[in-house]
Amino acid sequence: MAKVIEPSYEILTPIDSLTVLRHIERCGRTCYQSFEKIGDDTHLKFVSHVVERHHESVIEHFSVSVKFITDRGVTHELVRHRLASYSQESTRYCNYSKDKFGNEITVIRPTGLEEGTPEYQVWLTAINFAEKQYMELINMGVKAEVARSILPNGLKTEIVASANLREWRHIFTMRTAPAAHPDIRRIMQPLKEEFKKLIPIIFDEL
Repeated sequence: MAKVIEPSYEILTPIDSLTVLRHIERCGRTCYQSFEKIGDDTHLKFVSHVVERHHESVIEHFSVSVKFITDRGVTHELVRHRLASYSQESTRYCNYSKDKFGNEITVIRPTGLEEGTPEYQVWLTAINFAEKQYMELINMGVKAEVARSILPNGLKTEIVASANLREWRHIFTMRTAPAAHPDIRRIMQPLKEEFKKLIPIIFDEL
């Protein structure tokens, strides 16, 4: 039986808001050669000014890495953001019949299907059938990179995304909008709120 889990994320980059904002101020003041104006709290006004004026190239000088545990459908949308770096779990090299994977596939419960409903049961039946056929192919000697072709779109995957703060602003704007897919909204909305707490000013108005 396939394992069903909820999506999650983990911010991998240690973030100290004071350090981040002062770093951005230091980089940005290169444009004006105004380093003599740096004081104890000047970073607050400087970064606010940068964001208000949409001088967003300055906030590209700090990057954050986030590890997502989600389904492959969501990652197909995430990797469309080209100004980022990605490292993703590979279905070529990960053989889910092995002990390290619990001899099972893991999938993400899609938004809109609640456990115990008839609709959920139809979905789960299809997932379990795909898992059974995958394992059968593996047992027949088929390589994982070939057997993967029948794995479901809801297959759990882990992906690390690294992007600068300007690109994270763009990602949040696109992927938390009402028109965004509900599965990517489910994970990006709480991540955006955490970014707001960790790095004030830059994400405040999103």
